[in-house]
Amino acid sequence: MPKAIARRKTKKAVVKRFKVTARGKVLAPRAGRRHLASSKNRKRMRRLGKAKNVRSEDVGHVRDSLPFA
Repeated sequence: MPKAIARRKTKKAVVKRFKVTARGKVLAPRAGRRHLASSKNRKRMRRLGKAKNVRSEDVGHVRDSLPFA
């Protein structure tokens, strides 16, 4: 019987935290929105709701964990 081909699995924790756009950019949600919101103004909370680009140094780590993205 032939030996099975080794395949890389997707890291499910990374799938839940990051998104790869159609052009290949990696986006991540911003920290600091979950609690203690009453001390943060509305403008700041709106900004925290939008995703940010992951730094170029870290994109490789995220892509390694997402072999099919």
